Amino acid sequence: MAKGLSVLMFSLVTLLLLTEENHATSISEAPSPQPQYNSTSGSHYRRGVTQGSLKPEECAPRCTSRCSNTQYHKPCMFFCQKCCAKCLCVPPGTYGNKQVCPCYNNWKTKRGGPKCP
Repeated sequence: MAKGLSVLMFSLVTLLLLTEENHATSISEAPSPQPQYNSTSGSHYRRGVTQGSLKPEECAPRCTSRCSNTQYHKPCMFFCQKCCAKCLCVPPGTYGNKQVCPCYNNWKTKRGGPKCP
């Protein structure tokens, strides 16, 4: 009886170790994505925030977020999408932070005011 129990325990431990080894191998095969380093600003690259990092179809959701706190939602969305189409970036947050996207920040109206919200 004791010999049968020890064989059963040995079999279970071996099976458990083999299962853990296969599980660990399958996890380690897929590398985890690493944040890219932006050498110009010295900070980690964030998709959609730096100039040229968005795809045109990603502009609408970014502009919706950018214009979420304004009472002038339609004009904000219009100009945000226009600026995003040109610059392919939208600054984070609902206000400010334009320094992360120089194109967005430097595009001015005829009167010299900011074009992009």
